[in-house]
Amino acid sequence: MKTSNRDRWLISYADFITLLFAFFTTLYAISTVDSNKLTSVAQGLQEALNTDGGSASQPGAGPGHVGGKGAGIGAKRAIEPQIDVRAAIATALGADLVEGRLELRDDPRGLILSIPEASAFAIGSADLSPNADGVIARLSVALSALPNAVRVEGHTDDVPIHTARFESNWDLSTARATRVVQLMIANGGLEPERLSAAGYSEFHPRAPNDSAEARARNRRVDIVILNPTTAREEPARGAQP
Repeated sequence: MKTSNRDRWLISYADFITLLFAFFTTLYAISTVDSNKLTSVAQGLQEALNTDGGSASQPGAGPGHVGGKGAGIGAKRAIEPQIDVRAAIATALGADLVEGRLELRDDPRGLILSIPEASAFAIGSADLSPNADGVIARLSVALSALPNAVRVEGHTDDVPIHTARFESNWDLSTARATRVVQLMIANGGLEPERLSAAGYSEFHPRAPNDSAEARARNRRVDIVILNPTTAREEPARGAQP
C-alpha cells in the first residue's frame, strides 16, 4: 500500500500535463482562427476597394504615387486650369467670338485670342477703333478674373510700310501691341506685371502672304493667355541681369 501511495503523484502529474497540452492546443487553435479571419477581412476589404475603377491597391501607392489612383487625380488637376480658361473666355466673350471681332484658338503656349486688323485698326495705323476699345475692355475684364500671364503680340503682312510715324512693319506691329497693353491696364485694370508686348512684323504669319485674304488674316494682334508651363519659362519678374 505504501508503494501505491507513493505513485499517486503520477496521476496528478499526468492530469497536469494533459491540461497543459489542452491549454496550448486551445491557444494554437484560437490564433489560427484569428489569422484566418484577419486574412478573410483583408481580402474582402481589398475586393471592395478594387470595385472603384478596377485598380488594385499597391504597396506604397498613395496620393502621389506614380501609377496609383492619385496619379490620375493629379493629371486631371493639371489640365483643369486650361479648361477653366477656355470656358471663362468663351462665356465672357461669346458675342465677340461669334461676330468675328475675336478669334480663339489653341496653341502650345496656351490660348490665343486674335484681334483681326479689319475690326480694330485702319491699315497702317496703331489707333484702335471705338468698337475695338470695347472689345479690349471686355477682354480685360475676363482676363482680370484669371491668374495667367498674358503676352500681346503684333503682326503684319509682308507689304512694306514707310510713313512719317512708322519706318517699317516692325514699328507698326510693336506699336499696335503696346497700344493694346496700355488699354488693358488703363481700362481693364490688369496688373502690368502680368503683361508683356512684342512685335513680330511679317515674320510669324498665320498663312502664306500670297493673296489679299491671307494677308488680311496675318494682320492681327494676338493676346496669348500663357499656360503655367510657358509662364515658368518667361523671365522672372524683377530679375536683375
